[in-house]
Amino acid sequence: MPVTRRSRTVAATPAALWQTVADPHQQPRWWPRVERVEGVDGRGFTQVLRSDRGAVVRADFRFGQRNKPRVVVWTQDLEGTPFAKLLAQSETRVTLEPAGDAATRVELRLAQKLQGVSRFGGFMVRRAARRQLDTALDALAELHGDAASA
Repeated sequence: MPVTRRSRTVAATPAALWQTVADPHQQPRWWPRVERVEGVDGRGFTQVLRSDRGAVVRADFRFGQRNKPRVVVWTQDLEGTPFAKLLAQSETRVTLEPAGDAATRVELRLAQKLQGVSRFGGFMVRRAARRQLDTALDALAELHGDAASA
């Protein structure tokens, strides 16, 4: 399954970042295109997204691994959704590693298995995934007062 990884050091402790990345209610503050999150429970959540064309799109996710304060994973429920035409699987992993005094190395990993004709557009999907992950990292850094870090 093709995997896109992006990482950066953010001037915040893993515990502080964990409060943001492990709480789905915080996603509108840092995850691209998320307007709000609904239906949060111990099993998962629903993102309410806005497309480039202004359409509202809902995406359901299940929690996978949660290892406080280091790793949180969520997997998209695809069956019966418009996303199923493009994706066979989609998993997001956030890993937080201490990187010195009050700093954390944040790695975002998006593993997407394409389906059908979309398998031939893998390079475009990976480019979009890189852009999405870079935007999320920028927002996390800015949210935690570290806009100049790279």
